[in-house]
Amino acid sequence: MTSRLVLGLLLAVASCSSHADPSATGGSGAVAPTIKKDPALARRLIGEGAAVIDVRTADEFAQGHVERAVNIPIEELANRMPEVGKLASKDQPIVVYCGSGFRAGKAQRELIAAGYSQVVNGGSLNDVKSP
Repeated sequence: MTSRLVLGLLLAVASCSSHADPSATGGSGAVAPTIKKDPALARRLIGEGAAVIDVRTADEFAQGHVERAVNIPIEELANRMPEVGKLASKDQPIVVYCGSGFRAGKAQRELIAAGYSQVVNGGSLNDVKSP
């Protein structure tokens, strides 16, 4: 393998495996971004008043959703970033969820790339509703 390929693989693995410990907040109460879904943390943050974004389709949202959730389908997220900015500042917690956690993971990555520092993938609707 060439050194560039090895470096590329190492960077890819590092970016995919970054899962910050939400308890490691330095006493500030801030929540570090997580890459894998964390329904327990999502439920806690929702209970504390975090912004909640349901990234499923409008039809899925109409069939049931978290009470305070705002529906921004994943396909529309990039174009609706100003709306996200009205829901939460870049340093406030945002919980995203979908049908399984896959689209929420994509939304989490997009929001982090846009500068939001406390985005949690709650997984599915059932994950964020279940105790």
